[in-house]
Amino acid sequence: MSTSESKTLYIGEGFEGPGVNLAHINVLVGPRNGPAGQAFATALATPSAGHAPFVIIAQPGVPTKPLTLYVNKAQIANDFHGNATWGASQAGIAKAVAESLQEGVLPPEAENDWVVVSANWVNPAADDLDAVYENNYRACKNAILAAMQGLPRREDVFAAAANVSNPFYTPKA
Repeated sequence: MSTSESKTLYIGEGFEGPGVNLAHINVLVGPRNGPAGQAFATALATPSAGHAPFVIIAQPGVPTKPLTLYVNKAQIANDFHGNATWGASQAGIAKAVAESLQEGVLPPEAENDWVVVSANWVNPAADDLDAVYENNYRACKNAILAAMQGLPRREDVFAAAANVSNPFYTPKA
C-alpha cells in the first residue's frame, strides 16, 4: 500500500505482450463512495457506440470482487475480436482482480466496499485467445500493483523519458 492510507483513488497502468495480442490496461481503484465509484457508475450508465462497459465475471453469475467494470478501448471489429474482448481479456482480468484481493495487494475492505474500473486495449487484429488471456491477466496484475504501490518510481519515469518509445512509435534520435 502507498504511504497515504487516506487515498480515495489509485491509478495504475499495465502493458504486456508483443504484437497483435498485447494488452494495455489502465485501472482506477478505490472506494465505491469516491472517484472510482463515480467513474464506475458513470461509465456503466453511459455506454457509447461500440463501447458498452460491463461487470467482469469469474463465471456466469459470479462477478469478481471487488466489482470490476470492463471498458473496451477498441470497438468490437468482428466475432473473433468480440471473443477476445468479452472472453479471453475479461477472463484474464477477472483472475487478476480476484488474485490481487486474495494475495493482499488490495486491502480487505476492497472486497465489498471498493470498485475497479479497467480500461482495456484488445487489438482488432488479435489472433490468439490464449495469448490475449495471458497478456491481460499479467497486465492487470501489474496495473493493480502499480496503482496500490504508486508505481512507477520517479527515477524510473525520468529514465524512461530520456529514451521514449512504445510499440506504435519511437522518436528518431
